[in-house]
Parts: sequence; C-alpha cells; structure tokens
Amino acid sequence: MNEKLLSLKDEIKSRLGETQDLTDLDKIRVSYLGKKGSITALLKGMKDLPNEERKTFGAEVNKLKAQAAQLIEERLAELKEKEIQREIALMPQFDITSPVALARGSYHPITLVQRECEKIFSSMGFNIEDYSEIVTDYECFEALNIPKHHPARDMQDTYYLDNGQLLKSHTSAAQNAILKKYGKGLIENGTPIKAIFPGRCFRNEATDACHENTFFQMEGVMVDKDISISNLIYFMKTMLSEVFKKDIKVRLRPGFFPFVEPGFELDISCLICGGEGCPSCKHSGWLELCPCGMIHPNVLREGGIDPEKYTGFAFGLGLTRLAMMKYGIKDIRDLNSGSLKALSQFTDDE
Repeated sequence: MNEKLLSLKDEIKSRLGETQDLTDLDKIRVSYLGKKGSITALLKGMKDLPNEERKTFGAEVNKLKAQAAQLIEERLAELKEKEIQREIALMPQFDITSPVALARGSYHPITLVQRECEKIFSSMGFNIEDYSEIVTDYECFEALNIPKHHPARDMQDTYYLDNGQLLKSHTSAAQNAILKKYGKGLIENGTPIKAIFPGRCFRNEATDACHENTFFQMEGVMVDKDISISNLIYFMKTMLSEVFKKDIKVRLRPGFFPFVEPGFELDISCLICGGEGCPSCKHSGWLELCPCGMIHPNVLREGGIDPEKYTGFAFGLGLTRLAMMKYGIKDIRDLNSGSLKALSQFTDDE
C-alpha cells in the first residue's frame, strides 16, 4: 500500500511539472483532491482495511494529501508569476527619460466648496462627521418626527431599495446618530453638540437648471442650553461671508419641516444675476440655500436629549447650490455632467 502512495506522489509531481496552464492545473487538483479524486478515494476505501492498519494508513494518506496540496499551490504560484512576466514582456516599452507635459488635475467644484465649509465650521468648533448614503426608514423619517403615512413624506420622492432601505433624501438622516453619539458629553460634561455632516442625497424628481436628482448637502446641528435662532443666523452668515469673501444678503422666511419647530428657509440673493432674476433663481432674484430651524423636541427626545433642558438648531446647507453661486455655474446639471472641459477649470487655488 505504501508503494501505491509513493507512486501516486511521483505521478502528481510529474503531472505538475508538465502542466503550463492554470486550467490544466485546476484539473489536476480536482483529479487528486476533488470529491472523486484519487487521494480522496483512498480515504474512502479505508473502511475496508483491518482496524490495526486503518490508523497508520489514514495518517499516510493525510500526509500525502497535504503534500499534494502544497505542491499544487507552489506550482500555481510559479505559473502566475510566469503569466505576469509574459504580460510584462508584451507591454510596449517607454522611455522614462522622455520629457512629458504634465497637466495639473483639478477638484470638482462641490469638493472645493465642501472642504472650504468644513474648514470654516471646524474653526468654529464643529466636528466633521460622515454618514452612509443608504439608510433605514427610521433614520430618514421616523427619527425625524415623520412617522409612517405622515403627509410630509410626499414632499420627497424617495428612492426605495428592494431590501426596505433607501437612498437618503436629505442629510438630516444622520441627525439621530449624531445626537446619540455626542449626547453623553452634553449631559455629563456640558459639552455642546456641534457637528456637520456633508453627503450626497437623492430624490426622484425632474431636473432643470436648479434641480437635480443627485445633489450634495451639508447638515449641521448645535445643541446646548439656551440656543436660539440668533445663534443659527450668526453661524450661517459667518460661513457665507467666509466662503464668498464678502457680506452676503440673506433672508429668512417661514418653512415647514417636521424635524424643526419653528422652521425656516434661508435664501441668499442670487449671485449669478445679482438679484435681478435668471433661470437659476427662477427669476425671483433669490436662491433657496438652506432649510433650517430649531430642532423639534420630538427629535431631541428620540436622540436621548431632554428638550426641557436643551435646545438646538439644525440646517441643511445646499453644497451644490453654494458651488453654483461661488463659481457662477448657471445650470446645476453641469456639475454631474462629467465634462472635464466644464469642470477642470476649478482648482484648489480658487
């Protein structure tokens, strides 16, 4: 029987030495180690051996099995290396000393605006957070005081997935997680919750010069004792003046959002037309930039914050529209066009 094992080992070595193809190598593996392979058959045939021989023979077969597996792995590595070297040899040769013209790359305008906003808010003590683009119904709606069958759900044409999750329709979907993450520090140490969380949002709606089904927002929250609307206005005006390097004319008008009370729409005077009216601002002279307001007590409570002790504000800054205003981009669809000609003009020197 030992002679059979030695013969089988020599046979494996011979076949491995002859094969030059990964497909053939896999066939060899199956023929010896597969369910119907030669070595597997030896193990299955052990039941016919006397008890005194079974243990010794089983150990020898297992040893052969391990050796075969190692030999196959070694041959696999050799063949893969040969394939790599073959592909390298076929590659065209380049003269690495030849001079080339290196054009400088560019960042997307939304990336530039996002980084600038992050830097500004970070200087004012805000933490920068990230959040998934795929969220649950609870995160996007229920935790934000929007229960099932609430009419406010009709305000957003949401992309639902087959597994019951959805593509987040607003960055507010991260509010509950942020409140829970920093709430302990607020309650135990009195450390205010100050965080921003930029991200991509999705809504199934018609596109035009100022609407797109994929856009970017930056959510911001601040929670502490005695927070008021004046705090919200201060932070927003500070941010806008830093981004545009000048004072920006803004207006605050009432707006309905279930997760804030009271709620507002913060508009800025359209910088593309100077407030005279254009397609980007729907000829109104104003561009809706930031839904905002005081965080609803139900949202605070859901996040583990006592609304009797603490108040806070939240805002959803439109990074896409902010980029349009900063760089004079008249059509929002240009930002998702993938046109290098249109987008490569923006650099981090802006």
